[in-house]
Amino acid sequence: MNPVKRSSRLLRQQGIRVLRETPTSPGRAQGPESKWPCPPLGLESLRVKDTQLRASSYKRRGLGPHRGRLNIQSGLEDGDIYDGAWCAQYEDKKQWLEVDALRPTRFTGVILQGRSSIWRSVTFKVQFSNDTLVWKSAMNGSEEAIFQGNQDTETPVLALFNESSTVARYIRINPQTWHENGTVCLRAEVLGCKLPGLSQPSNLQTEQSSHDKLDFRHHNYKEMRKLMKSVTEDCPDITRIYSIGKSHMGLKMYVMEISDNPGKHELGEPEFRYVAGMHGNEVLGRELLLNLMQYICQEYKQGDQHGYEMAYKKGSELAGWALGRYSYEGIDMNHNFADLNKVMWDAIEYDFQNNNKSKLINHYIPIPEYYTSEDAFVALETRAVINWMQNIPFVLSANLHGGELVVTYPFDRTEDWAPRDDTPTPDNSFFCWLATVYASTNQAMSNPDRRPCHNENFQRYNNIINGANWHTVPGSMNDFSYLHTNCFDVTVELSCDKFPHASELPTEWMNNRESLLVYMEQVHRGIKGVVRDKDTEASIADAVIKVDDIDHHVRSVADGDYWRLLNPGEYEVTASAEGYNPSTRRCQVMYDHYPTVCDFRLTKTPRQRLKEMLAKGIKPPKDLQIRLRQLRLRKNVMGTFS
Repeated sequence: MNPVKRSSRLLRQQGIRVLRETPTSPGRAQGPESKWPCPPLGLESLRVKDTQLRASSYKRRGLGPHRGRLNIQSGLEDGDIYDGAWCAQYEDKKQWLEVDALRPTRFTGVILQGRSSIWRSVTFKVQFSNDTLVWKSAMNGSEEAIFQGNQDTETPVLALFNESSTVARYIRINPQTWHENGTVCLRAEVLGCKLPGLSQPSNLQTEQSSHDKLDFRHHNYKEMRKLMKSVTEDCPDITRIYSIGKSHMGLKMYVMEISDNPGKHELGEPEFRYVAGMHGNEVLGRELLLNLMQYICQEYKQGDQHGYEMAYKKGSELAGWALGRYSYEGIDMNHNFADLNKVMWDAIEYDFQNNNKSKLINHYIPIPEYYTSEDAFVALETRAVINWMQNIPFVLSANLHGGELVVTYPFDRTEDWAPRDDTPTPDNSFFCWLATVYASTNQAMSNPDRRPCHNENFQRYNNIINGANWHTVPGSMNDFSYLHTNCFDVTVELSCDKFPHASELPTEWMNNRESLLVYMEQVHRGIKGVVRDKDTEASIADAVIKVDDIDHHVRSVADGDYWRLLNPGEYEVTASAEGYNPSTRRCQVMYDHYPTVCDFRLTKTPRQRLKEMLAKGIKPPKDLQIRLRQLRLRKNVMGTFS
């Protein structure tokens, strides 16, 4: 589909709201990596293939040279094929990890980490070669340079070579010292520049560049605000910026709204949201959303008028795996929402044991009182997001994270606290569809030749997985959104590298552009409608919309409109509201890119009509009095036989 036409349709038919959480403090406009002489070759981002890595020796397959990548994470079991580093078989100074850049490269530095889960400390030498036969060492004056390596398991250590950096094809890291009771183990990244004027080898991975004129760089808090402001100035008719609150450090949490009528919820138009920056060190999502708002604005202008800061300060490759993940209060935002799964499962268990039917089972589960108290360990950022979710009738959402290549869907928490177990929602088939839509259109995820990021091969599951079947996460945004609001939410793990180098951002944008746009369009799958009073045509808010055979309901919002995401098929749908007789109709969901309209007109119950008449001092008509008498008699008879 033509991007201009798609942007036009998205603007006319839905509201898009983009949130970038800012749990950390503002930094400089340029990250430290801008000072590096050259960008990373891509061991962490997997641009460097396994075949480009060799080693003098290795203990076993799971500790081979292909595991010597910066920030790679080990598997749950020691000794499996997914261990957390390259480890040499022998403990001597002749061991090395080698990287083949595939062409002459100006090497300027290396970054080292210890083995994930085991502490190692090393010093090391670096050697260069053009043919792997003759090697030249990095020098410190007239002596071989000795570089200081990692002092713990996670903190990356940068070693820059002197100004007369060497041009070569191959580079070796040669450990010289290590922990007294340990072995030679490390994870690494290599910094190097392409040489101009050289043709690209046929076996070198082609980097996909973007022709979109976007601001491809890392933005700190001030730069983010500046860019968002420039978008609203370029497209004032379709954009609006507002704040939903402040972080613990007093930074505003900004939302960019993109719509044909920003600032107004329009009857029948669903609301969509993207959220990024929940974990401060997973920055790609934030940059992609900044790209997305620029892109939509540019497409709109082209002819259709309807048309992390803590990690940032350290730079992309020097932010360890967990640095910046938590807020300044030490809170993991994605574990900080109210655990409504437990409330739901406890209610179901109580009903089962007592043979009764609770009013609280499958939707709009209230937040427990303890969670709302001032003493509750709930971040200001989390409270602000919850308030935002309650005020806007969102229908569909995605939460952008980093560190893997997979899309996860609810539930995120296992029922019995098992480390992992498939725990589907009643809408499992639709959630699988949502996850598949993003994963199958994402160029990195859908690449059949890609290798696993860390310790799990998600390609076996078509790059989607039930969140709880990956690892259990109590208090996740996805589960909270599904159980407390009408909104369906998934998590997108965008990249193996949580903080890709700025030079890789154009490629990451092209990997995700189509996915971001196609996923938004799924907000129009299913049914929608307005629930009204049959006699007065007044809108009915808070009406319950029940789809037969799916044990999860949604509700109409303030204007009486509702949206129910569904896969194609025929459904029996019932609308009910307090004081009204329920109404049922059959609704057919087609394969089209727009929802089926299923409106409802509800009639008041006799009791409700009588109540309203008495409140107004009106004498009820005889037919209504007779009807109420019949209902009372029927109720008494049923009570007698029961």
